[in-house]
Amino acid sequence: MLIARALAGEDAAQLAGLSAFLGHLFPVWLGFRGGKGVATFLGTLLALSFPVGLAACATWLVTALISRISSLSALVSAALAAIWAGFLGHGDMVILIVTLATLVFWRHLPNIERIKAGTEPKIGGRK
Repeated sequence: MLIARALAGEDAAQLAGLSAFLGHLFPVWLGFRGGKGVATFLGTLLALSFPVGLAACATWLVTALISRISSLSALVSAALAAIWAGFLGHGDMVILIVTLATLVFWRHLPNIERIKAGTEPKIGGRK
């Protein structure tokens, strides 16, 4: 993303971030079955706008400290990231963030069901 920004500007950096995110969600070498994208989501935000990324990471941390549920923390962080971007003067990132956050939510659908049922594992709890 940083190289894309240096060579071709902000739009290229955002496209590189989207590409990295999709590559983590759907890696070719794993049969297009990857992770849930939270770390890549936060890393993308940190690279594109450090203040927005830091706010999203802090949101994850505060939610994790309160709820002790990692997936809930990821969802809250993803949901608030676009708001943080707008608040911190990076409205140009909102479309990308909403797109990435939508994919994070989609990948977390089973976790959302477990959260609603009260069966989602807690950080540091038994599996």
